[in-house]
Amino acid sequence: MQTITVSDAVGQALAEEMRRDPRVLMFGEGVATKRHDLVAEFGTQRVRNTPLAEGIIAGTAAGAAAMGLRPVVDLLFAPFLTLSMDAIINSAGKLRYLSGGQFEFPMVVLTMTGAGWGVGAQHNHNLEAMFVHAPGLKVVMPSSAADFKGLMKAAIRDDNPVLFFMDLALAHVPGPVPEGEHLVSIGRAAVLREGRDVTLVSYAKTVGHCLQAAQALQEQGVSAEVIDLRTLKPIDEATVLASVRKTGRLIVVHEASRLCGVGAEVAAIVSEKAFGALTAPVMRLTGPDAPSASSWVLEQAGVPQADAIRDAALRLVNTETVAA
Repeated sequence: MQTITVSDAVGQALAEEMRRDPRVLMFGEGVATKRHDLVAEFGTQRVRNTPLAEGIIAGTAAGAAAMGLRPVVDLLFAPFLTLSMDAIINSAGKLRYLSGGQFEFPMVVLTMTGAGWGVGAQHNHNLEAMFVHAPGLKVVMPSSAADFKGLMKAAIRDDNPVLFFMDLALAHVPGPVPEGEHLVSIGRAAVLREGRDVTLVSYAKTVGHCLQAAQALQEQGVSAEVIDLRTLKPIDEATVLASVRKTGRLIVVHEASRLCGVGAEVAAIVSEKAFGALTAPVMRLTGPDAPSASSWVLEQAGVPQADAIRDAALRLVNTETVAA
């Protein structure tokens, strides 16, 4: 087992898949500049920079995928996905269905999102729910270096377009990662901590905040189960439902804003399929419905933190130690 950063785990996955399959190539904004090792090993035909033109990059990837290649494109910051949505949603997401399966679209769209670098509202906006809503797409948003590697390899091998969101604050966080072949199935959540009193469901950066909250709750006699969704579409309903049926309480935590977010979908699934098991209302802790601040301090104020998660859990289990 090696210890490497999330960014290096993604690079390792790319290198291994490019060695395994000559149809895998990578292009986008600054990829050849950032990943010299890939350029040195695979050459400029397979790793190349592009102009800052997100729509053209995504459209080129959709065309390349339809012709049998397996492109990975890097569009840098998630807010600029809005410039590429026609190619991703109307072409890559729909044409496999519309062509009766004559075309496949094995492409990965890599992008960065979330608070942590103070890059301002136009470079920081959690848009993952928009793509969860679009048919034909898969959406992943891991939290650990090992999952970044395993899910990137799985995404490259998938015959459907996969949106791969990297939380900016996690990019340089190290973690244990298996060497060599390591795949994580798309659509499988992970139970990171077992508990009996309340279920905390999250993804990306706020998974770590949930684990911190669970540790604090344990010190106050409350046992919290922590689930990392890892994949937002398809979502692992079975793991979430099994946990809620055990604990009877659910808090969904994410940095994106609440309205029509992933938390709303999880809450609806539990309400439809496990309502009888609930002993308290489902709670959501999310970011605000507002543009992100450039100030790091203000930016952090928009992210659900461990203390807020702990306090919400205490309210749900109706203890006498609820924070004011």
